[in-house]
Amino acid sequence: MTNAPVPAAEPVVRPSGVPQAFDSPRDRALYRRVPHRPGVELYRAEIVDHAFAPHAHDAFGIGAVEWGVERFRYRGSDHLAGPGSLVLMDDDELHTGRADTDQGWRYRMVYVDAPLLADLCGQPVQRFAQPAVDDPALGLRVTTALDGLWACADQPLAFDSLLATLASELVQRHGRGRAAEAPTAGLAPPVLARVRDYLEAHLHQTLRLEDLAREAGLSPFHFLRRFRQSTGHTPQVFLQARRGARAKALLAQGEAPAEVAASVGLVDQSHLNRLLRRLYGITPGAYQRQLGRVPLRS
Repeated sequence: MTNAPVPAAEPVVRPSGVPQAFDSPRDRALYRRVPHRPGVELYRAEIVDHAFAPHAHDAFGIGAVEWGVERFRYRGSDHLAGPGSLVLMDDDELHTGRADTDQGWRYRMVYVDAPLLADLCGQPVQRFAQPAVDDPALGLRVTTALDGLWACADQPLAFDSLLATLASELVQRHGRGRAAEAPTAGLAPPVLARVRDYLEAHLHQTLRLEDLAREAGLSPFHFLRRFRQSTGHTPQVFLQARRGARAKALLAQGEAPAEVAASVGLVDQSHLNRLLRRLYGITPGAYQRQLGRVPLRS
């Protein structure tokens, strides 16, 4: 566990009860909006001294405590959220928040507007059964997912795929009074083939969920659910797999790694290095050396 503070907050509008700046230098918070996906706000904080006055969010909150313990009052009862705990807030519910230990607590949240949450999950919005859930294994996965959302907020397809996966799992596990959901049918083979062809033809571009959904004739998150039913993966996972395969083929032809990265839509050569190591366990340079290939252009 690291105790390095998170960066200071950006100047954005906050809910009533959340200060523009904290009195204590030991308290830090950071908010982030997602340009391509209105209705989502990301939040991460480390709080030691501040006690949040009763306040509410106009969105559902999904979060996890990394370390420390938070005490908060919600719907007339006090709750504790310790390391690995999930924090699940309904929209427009008053709640407080303060540290329950001298060291404070560090946590991450994503706030999702009710209409978007319903679209993500493919069902009417459900209240969460409990605001704090002690589940360290799931809490760690949620923390990792929230870090992933923060890191890919400017990558539309990656962000939407991860957000839909996270929201669907948490609503399914911890939604209250959830109606039975009919099994989701996958995409018809010709439709799936058309979507895959589109992906293959646009690997070099920044793809959005809306682009792929249009090929299938479906709304974005309805398409995402059906794609996942058909393939077992999100479109982002499939996209990265195809980028890796295309990059490997180009490297085998002697293309320079930097040019290969650009041709498959990656930011730079270091991104290509990370992708190939993750997918194939080898760097572009080592792969070309093993094949006896010298890049055609440096």
